Amino acid sequence: MIATNLDAYRTHCQARLESCLDELLPRVTVQPMRLHEAMRYAVLGGGKRIRPLLTYATGEALGLEAATLDRPASAVELIHAYSLIHDDLPAMDDDDLRRGRPTCHRAFDEATAILAGDALQTLAFQALAAAENLDTRSQVAMIEHLARASGSRGMVGGQALDLEAEGKTLDVTMLEHIHIHKTGALIRAAVQMGILAHGALDADRTERLDRYAKCLGLAFQIQDDVLDVEGETAAIGKTAGRDQVLDKATYPSLVGLATAKTMVTELTAQALEAVTIFGASAEPLRWIAGALNGRKN
Repeated sequence: MIATNLDAYRTHCQARLESCLDELLPRVTVQPMRLHEAMRYAVLGGGKRIRPLLTYATGEALGLEAATLDRPASAVELIHAYSLIHDDLPAMDDDDLRRGRPTCHRAFDEATAILAGDALQTLAFQALAAAENLDTRSQVAMIEHLARASGSRGMVGGQALDLEAEGKTLDVTMLEHIHIHKTGALIRAAVQMGILAHGALDADRTERLDRYAKCLGLAFQIQDDVLDVEGETAAIGKTAGRDQVLDKATYPSLVGLATAKTMVTELTAQALEAVTIFGASAEPLRWIAGALNGRKN
């Protein structure tokens, strides 16, 4: 597509994504209606859509049609939405707000929220399995990769480690290990969805895109920590200073605020360097990296 800045590119991609998500999600008139209402509430309630945007931008860098990426991008967002529902639960972070409105378990009830998260997780894989414009090899590879990135060796494993670390003294290596899994795994998976949609990408370009995603994912989390310490809202609907309340280790607490900010800048530079080989087609990837580095919430 032709876009001259991130806002225009995001608007275009989000319109495609919202249409695909709306089609994938069951209607509230279909039984069980309350569960379907909760699923739609959690997914269609706004958000930055960073992960699906990365899927589209990766495909753009590889010359793929946006239609090829609609289902993979939606699958990543469905996994993300499920993780947010569960992360907000009383047994986890116990949050009352998400994206400026009541969290799913507050708007409905705890049991419905748990089931909505469960259903969104399975819907993600259904979306990939039923995608008509992907070849079977790509579908299987996407399902396998997204499952690994979402499970105990990825996002869920990172969440488990994060819970275990509350109130404990960590070093930077362990904190990085937690965030590479909790936050970084799904960001890397979003980029991998674009790579796998290509189906025949060489090892060098695959490695460069993965390096971009790895650096970006870690920079994203460190920036969250910085914003949390500075009293900003680290993510829409999150309480400022939440990690401090839960006695979690953060990068500023371990290396200092100034060093943490420097790390964000350096990781962003590394991400940008990794995609230089793609030339002008990687401009959306560069826009995303720059925006995440400079964000205020």
